[in-house]
Amino acid sequence: MAKFAVSLKARLILQNHGRLLLLKQTKPNGGNYTLVGGTIERKEYAARTLIRESWEEAGIRLEKNDLELVHVLHKRSSKEHRIVLYFRAYHYKGSPESKELEKFENVEWWPLKELPKNLTGTVRHVLKAYNAGQLYSDMEK
Repeated sequence: MAKFAVSLKARLILQNHGRLLLLKQTKPNGGNYTLVGGTIERKEYAARTLIRESWEEAGIRLEKNDLELVHVLHKRSSKEHRIVLYFRAYHYKGSPESKELEKFENVEWWPLKELPKNLTGTVRHVLKAYNAGQLYSDMEK
């Protein structure tokens, strides 16, 4: 049986007054819009990852009680299986700003009904599944 790598990630769906918080990637990183989040480190749980990444990437503070698991994505390629846990939050502290300027040129609020055309395909897939009430989806990488 062939071995393959597995990676675990956590992402944030942060909503405020009908808007969604998105990070705008720098051109060398794709130039698309994506969600706050990252890889779950060896000694972390998913909620802790999201709390850390939210501060590191967007300068906002979250509490564990503010996070609710709303979607799980299984993304697969020939070399890797990636499991991404998506958490929703409505409450946060701080003013969103890009704190990793080498990766993200800006943090922006977008109306849920008018999301940018250059939203990553994965985020677009997940938001469609999430809005349809699906807790789980999968896709090829």
